[in-house]
Amino acid sequence: MRRGGGYSIMPSMNKKLRSSLLALIAALIWGTAFVAQDVCSDSIGSMTFNALRFFVAVVFLLAVGAILRFVRAKKAARLGVPNEKTAEEKRSYRRRLVIASVLCGSVLAAASVLQQAGLQFGTDSGKAGFITALYVVLVPICGIFLKKRVPGIFWLGVALAVAGLYLLCVSGDFKLAFGDLLTLLCAVAFTVQILLIDRFSPGLEGVDLCCGQFIVAGILSAAGMFLFEKPEIGAILSCALPLLYVAIFSSGVAYLLQILAQRGGNPSVITIIFSLEAVFSAIASAIILHQRMTAREYIGCVLLFAAVLIAQIPGKEEKEIPSEA
Repeated sequence: MRRGGGYSIMPSMNKKLRSSLLALIAALIWGTAFVAQDVCSDSIGSMTFNALRFFVAVVFLLAVGAILRFVRAKKAARLGVPNEKTAEEKRSYRRRLVIASVLCGSVLAAASVLQQAGLQFGTDSGKAGFITALYVVLVPICGIFLKKRVPGIFWLGVALAVAGLYLLCVSGDFKLAFGDLLTLLCAVAFTVQILLIDRFSPGLEGVDLCCGQFIVAGILSAAGMFLFEKPEIGAILSCALPLLYVAIFSSGVAYLLQILAQRGGNPSVITIIFSLEAVFSAIASAIILHQRMTAREYIGCVLLFAAVLIAQIPGKEEKEIPSEA
């Protein structure tokens, strides 16, 4: 069972395998949602898109949280276990939740804006995907300074992931322009968000943290929407279905899975699994948009899958210490 008051998901599975599986599902959802995001970008501005997706995701997560709390309360009553926290515990929890929500939500909003700004300044979508996914490198590097060690063979996985992402995402010459630098800042922002989730998720309910960061990100995006864009109801309704898919699945479900995955896994390993988003995006584009994949892209997919497999190889410390049931 998970400690710290979190919801128990698949308790019988090994913690590392469970985290990897949740991260894989999140990457699958993010990758397939790229097609829906592409459709929405033709109709509404980026700030409008982000504000709507985050607020719809909040409504979805509030419903999920209410259901989970009801189920947990019924179970506690059936077993005769007290389900209420003390007043001091509630104050401490709310204080931690507010801090985590403000930090994670602000960074998430910044990452979304920087990514879109990079595209507006000329970075093509393939190169943007590659540069954004460089958090695969940045997270373990930052982890070194935070005293989070990873096995030596893990760096081989990082190298393969970067090579695979390059082959899959970048088709032309790679030259850094202003838009590319903005996208690189986006990668830094996502790195910080991943590390913040790793920092705060163990002591918070996954639904609460996910909902809190979306409220903050939604408010910031809405402010930008009213300042820089002119949202139109007709344009929003024209892409309602893909917007709902992104809001409910890519935001509500996938980001919740990110929090639950990082709670039980090494963030450096989890980020390599997240990089499979690029593979799933290419596959979804080929199936839905009928875009053919080249031999170069297939090789990139193979390298990324190899990187994920290498990242699962336990290090010396993991072999010596049995995993908790």
